[in-house]
Amino acid sequence: MAFRFVHTADIHLDSPLRTLALRNPELAELVGDASRQAFISIVDLCLAERVDALVIAGDLYDGDQTSMKTARFLASQMMRLHQAGVRVYMIRGNHDAMSRISKQLVLPDTVTIFSGRTQSVIQSGAGLDVVLHGLSFASPQAAESLQPKYAGPRESAANIGIMHTSLAGSPGHDVYAPCSVADLQGHGFEYWALGHIHVRKVYPGASTLVMPGIPQGRDINEAGEKSVTLATINDDRSVDIEERLTSVAQFERVSVDLAGTSELPQAVGRIRSALEQSRTAARSQYLIARLGLVGASALSWMMIRDKDLVLAEAEQAAEQVGNTWVEKVELNLSAPGTGKSEDVADPTLELAESMRANATSDAFRSDARELVLKTIADLPPDARDFAGKDEAALEAFLDDVLARGVDLVTARLKAGGTR
Repeated sequence: MAFRFVHTADIHLDSPLRTLALRNPELAELVGDASRQAFISIVDLCLAERVDALVIAGDLYDGDQTSMKTARFLASQMMRLHQAGVRVYMIRGNHDAMSRISKQLVLPDTVTIFSGRTQSVIQSGAGLDVVLHGLSFASPQAAESLQPKYAGPRESAANIGIMHTSLAGSPGHDVYAPCSVADLQGHGFEYWALGHIHVRKVYPGASTLVMPGIPQGRDINEAGEKSVTLATINDDRSVDIEERLTSVAQFERVSVDLAGTSELPQAVGRIRSALEQSRTAARSQYLIARLGLVGASALSWMMIRDKDLVLAEAEQAAEQVGNTWVEKVELNLSAPGTGKSEDVADPTLELAESMRANATSDAFRSDARELVLKTIADLPPDARDFAGKDEAALEAFLDDVLARGVDLVTARLKAGGTR
């Protein structure tokens, strides 16, 4: 009889809000509760599909958590699985290693948490024995590959390896227990249940390797619908996998072309139309949009000056669409070029050109860089990444800030400096 299980990772239960843009309290509540709702969806899927097990490949928690509310919630969901006869196999990832909850919480005996030494657990079934191999890490850092520490496959059974690893590395993710896909493929297991990288990817081959991705995005950098993997190991040890949606809310970047618009209602109509299209395409219950307004529009100066008004209009349009929120509005607009000689003589535009030239000078840029670096030094360590994590990112940040600064000053002058 086939062995069926749900594979997930990187739940980051009760992860704190990761963006200051969520100033709307209702939106903040939605995002703050989304990881719990996603986990409930995972448990619901296990029960609906009557699977044999839930496999969690690390980072169930989110760092140094001490909230008993998190503990009680998790215990209640594990009890639901226990009562349905669904076993749980989980390893600790780099974030779990910092969590006090993971060391103190008492869970049902149907929950297996692998220790810091490689373990192999047998789950017997009708005609097919399955061996699950797992290894937790006690420290947030793991510089070396963990793959050599895993036992070899048991030939009389189907073998599942559970590992938290950055593989060969991924942008935006810390290096953690790095190893190659080839090494895992050659280990001899039927399935590798991986975790750590928040983007879903399947590596077919001699073994099926699955990085399920995060089941619920937490900010715009984790955009798109999120999911878990429903896996089946058949009697002949072949593997079938299905992707199943779990995200309650999904972040999406929504581009709106405002070229040719000259009146605010016209622009708002285009914003609403773009939100409606994105809402139709989104499969999650809620859509959280970051709007990017682009194009040459006569409204560009006004929108740069009155960005708060634009955000309010966009939020109202989202409310009319339903189950849709606007998290932030980004402006990349320009004034329409008429080609007339009067524009050349416009003192505001002449001043803008002068400011742009000055902003690109070595001296001005050096002063701006020094100011940013001083600001970074004055901030606490966890708030210092706003200008990027390396020299190239800092230079890109300066390019953007200086260009937008010129646009903002020009917009206020062009619009008369009044609100």
